[in-house]
Amino acid sequence: MEQIEIGLSGLQTSRVGLGTWAIGGWMWGGADERQAIATIRSAIERGVTLIDTAPVYGFGNSEEIVRKALAGGLRDKVQIATKVGLAWKDGKVYRDSRPARLSQEIDDSLRRLGTDTIDLYQVHWPDLETPFEETALVLEKLRLAGKIRAIGVSNFSPTQMEAFRAVARLDAVQPPYNLFEREMEADVLPYAKNTDLTVLSYGALCRGLLSGRMTASTIFDGDDLRKVDPKFQGDRFPHYLAAVDELAALARQRFGKSVLALAVRWVLDQGPTIALWGARRPDQLDPIGDIEGWQIDEESKRDIDAILARCIKEPVSPAFMAPPLKRP
Repeated sequence: MEQIEIGLSGLQTSRVGLGTWAIGGWMWGGADERQAIATIRSAIERGVTLIDTAPVYGFGNSEEIVRKALAGGLRDKVQIATKVGLAWKDGKVYRDSRPARLSQEIDDSLRRLGTDTIDLYQVHWPDLETPFEETALVLEKLRLAGKIRAIGVSNFSPTQMEAFRAVARLDAVQPPYNLFEREMEADVLPYAKNTDLTVLSYGALCRGLLSGRMTASTIFDGDDLRKVDPKFQGDRFPHYLAAVDELAALARQRFGKSVLALAVRWVLDQGPTIALWGARRPDQLDPIGDIEGWQIDEESKRDIDAILARCIKEPVSPAFMAPPLKRP
């Protein structure tokens, strides 16, 4: 599998990473631990070495599952990326990157993950009530102490990253990025290219829209995030499905590939990027072998843009996922 260095950290990892938000169960209609463990191990067998998780994914459940999956000698075969700076109370999530909170979170994550060192530690969302320099200083101290190996931020703007980088070495940024959610091309992606940051693109399949498996009759149960994602609601859902159908035809005719392979390859072709692939069952990883060994040519990229412009009249940003700015 293609490899990439995370920033200037010296850490080498696969360019496809396993995203474990859905594995944690929260906002995805529950979790099946047995299937989740099998999925993580299957990803490693297929050459995936980056496992991306977070404390808030299932309120600790995702990190616990990652530990169980890596038991028996697999820890040394992967790079673990987790996050910090989101707290929860009574099921409600809020931003909290105060130094005392960070110091507690690192120990909690190390315990849940069953490891002495986290490879990539990322601030999950910018906390506007805490100076970024204070947050950065805590993480830099953790890096120097050996508890973490590299530092990243998620959902940060370039201005916020500049403030952070004044205090700590930053190696990665994790924004939402896929064929349907491309806001970061205006600022975060060029900033990353200019500052040697690796981009961990979350939602590479846009919450399953780009898997090619959804239809107008697909139903989302329980607390599934897609019940509140505007892309999956009302008149918009058919528009996005129409775009997927056209993209699938292009992928098949031009490259002999699935729309899923096209979507992931497209992310990888955009620069210093990693595509985070969310899966809940081993079989969902079967198309991974179709990602490597080819690229999307410029003419096809223009045709992809034309499909999106034609089918999607009211694009929906991923802003609906943002947790509250204020602490309770």
